[in-house]
Amino acid sequence: MSQSFRIEHDSMGELRVPADALWGAQTQRAIDNFPVSGRPMPPEFIHALALIKAAAAEVNGWLGLLDSGRAQAIARAAAEVAAGKFDAQFPIDIYQTGSGTSSNMNANEVIAHLASNARRKIHPNDHVNLGQSSNDTVPSAIRVAAVLAVQRELLPAIKQLRRVIDRKGKSLAKRVKTGRTHLMDAMPLTMGQEFATWSAQLESASARIEDALKRVRRLPLGGTAIGTGINAHPQFGRRVAQALSAGTGVRFESASNKFEGLAAQDDLVELSGQLNALAVAVTKIANDLRWMNSGPLAGLGEIELPALQPGSSIMPGKVNPVIPESTCMVCAQVMGHHVAITIAGASGNFQLNVMLPLIASDLLESIRLLSRVLPLLGDRAIAGLKVRDDHIDAALSRNPILVTALNPVIGYEKSAAIAKRAYKEKRPVLDVAIEDSGLDAKTLKRLLDPATLTKGGIHGGAGSSG
Repeated sequence: MSQSFRIEHDSMGELRVPADALWGAQTQRAIDNFPVSGRPMPPEFIHALALIKAAAAEVNGWLGLLDSGRAQAIARAAAEVAAGKFDAQFPIDIYQTGSGTSSNMNANEVIAHLASNARRKIHPNDHVNLGQSSNDTVPSAIRVAAVLAVQRELLPAIKQLRRVIDRKGKSLAKRVKTGRTHLMDAMPLTMGQEFATWSAQLESASARIEDALKRVRRLPLGGTAIGTGINAHPQFGRRVAQALSAGTGVRFESASNKFEGLAAQDDLVELSGQLNALAVAVTKIANDLRWMNSGPLAGLGEIELPALQPGSSIMPGKVNPVIPESTCMVCAQVMGHHVAITIAGASGNFQLNVMLPLIASDLLESIRLLSRVLPLLGDRAIAGLKVRDDHIDAALSRNPILVTALNPVIGYEKSAAIAKRAYKEKRPVLDVAIEDSGLDAKTLKRLLDPATLTKGGIHGGAGSSG
């Protein structure tokens, strides 16, 4: 901004504003009042707010509440803001008034400035904000931004990661390895089964998120100040939701109870909760990869993740699982955001929630972070991982837990004795079982075949088919 100023005024009086700023006095007051974090509201929120302003102008023109010239000018200016052309004109800090009034007025003033000309003056309150209040516009903008970001970015990112996992799992469908419970050796499974678990987690996460969106799509526009709809046309909320649906290609609807959308943000807390659950699932996947990759000599050493960068400033040759680590940090931040959003969601009093900017910021950042890191986990870690067959086979052959398959034939106690001896003598279970079980080698090879054991069922004794 330039160092020259112009004088603007609002209901509280005159104020100096940078000469080349598109905002007015109310925005400037907020800039001066809230020098807190230096972080402005998320661009996704600003763009959604502008989409609402454009739709509102269109509807108000159709309803005859705005003349066509003003309605078209506001809609054009708002569309430019929604396209991101004027993001620098929205500098107000996240930690502002809890209703987000400052950001709503920031949008009203910028759009009014852009839409005005020598022949036609556009007023930020009387024209751009017509039929609206910050109290219904801001929570609606959060919902619009969240739905668009989830539909356009997050769900495709989850799908992309699942696609990579499924492809890699299919290629490793017959690769048998030692399973683990409590981080201790357990019965064998295939890598295909292990990868399918991750894919199922992501599929469930997508379903939960999509279900939450059913409620987030309900917009309280038309409720204005407290939910009664004062100063708004009775058709305003429904028609703006229709206009937003037509303009974005994503379905929105007018909330049947406008009071709820102003006073409570439970649907946004729910969506955040599903992002939290997704972060839990992805942390599990990333940590499994880290454990499987650990070593290369003193760890599990089952896989080798792609080497992307040197891992140490002092230890030459060290390579670390940097993408899973980045992923886990993202997930930790998403979990932290959910705590903040939960507290913010509980911070409504009577007819209004007063932590809306915080909800907007943290919810949209969670969506953005997950949308960006999930494809990285798939493309830069899972897609290029290599299996270390020698390590897997050596551990599998010595896994004492294989004797679990002998339980139906020789009993738990005798099986446990074989397992303990095999572990103590560091010998394959099959060799010890041949000596101690009383069963012939052919039968034992069939019963202890790791690949067969990955298919479940009873392989000996009562109920056995062979």
